[in-house]
Amino acid sequence: MFDAEEAAAALVAALAALGTPERARAEKAYLKSDLDFLGVTVPVLRKTVTATARAHPEPTRAELLAWVDALWLRSVHESRFAAIELLRLHLRVLTRAELPLVERLIRESAGWVYVDTLAEKVAGVLMGRDPADFATADAWAADEDFWVRRAALLSLLPGIRAGAPDLVRFDRHADAMLDEREFFIRKAIGWLLREIAKRDPAYVIAWTTAHRARMSGVTLREAIRRLPTADAARLRAG
Repeated sequence: MFDAEEAAAALVAALAALGTPERARAEKAYLKSDLDFLGVTVPVLRKTVTATARAHPEPTRAELLAWVDALWLRSVHESRFAAIELLRLHLRVLTRAELPLVERLIRESAGWVYVDTLAEKVAGVLMGRDPADFATADAWAADEDFWVRRAALLSLLPGIRAGAPDLVRFDRHADAMLDEREFFIRKAIGWLLREIAKRDPAYVIAWTTAHRARMSGVTLREAIRRLPTADAARLRAG
C-alpha cells in the first residue's frame, strides 16, 4: 500500500543529499524566504522528482494528493517545489476539482517561484480542458491577494503558447490591473504581451499603443521585447 508520508520523507532525504549549504544560504537570501533550504539546483531537483515519480506506480488521485500534502506541509523549499512538480507530472489524474487546492497553495506560496508554476503549468492546464473553468481565473483576477491576481493572468499562458490565446479575457484582466503598482502584476501583464507578440505582433502593437499612457516601465519593456525594432522604438518613445 502506498504510504504518502513515507514517500515524502524518502524524496526529501534524497534531495537533502544533493544540496550544498552554500547554495542553501544564497537561495534563501535571494528568495527572502522563511523556509528552510537544502541547496539543490532546480535542474537537479526536477530530475530527482521525475525519477522518483517514474519509480512509483501511477498514483491514484487520492494517493497523489496525499503525497503532495505530505510534501507541502514540510517547511522546506525543495519539498514544496517537489509537491508542485508532482502535480505537474501527474496532471492526467487531476480534475477541475483540484482548482481550490491550487488556489490554496498559491495563497500559501506568496512567492513567484511557486506561484508561477502553479498558475501556468497546473491551473492553466486544468482550466484549459473546459473553457468554462476559466471562470475560476475571472474570480482570481478580482481577488485581494496580488499573487492570486498574478495567477489569473499566468493561467492564460498555456493557451497563448499553443497559439490559441484568449485575447478577450486577457484584455479584460490586463486592463483592470494595468494601473496597479505591484511589480509582479506589472511584470505579468508585460510577460503575456511578450508571449502573444511571438505569434501576433500586430495585436501587441495595437494594445500597447492604446494603453501606452497607463503602462509602467516594466510592463512596456516586456511588451515590446519581441516586436520589430522600429515598432518597439516608436512605442518606447511614447
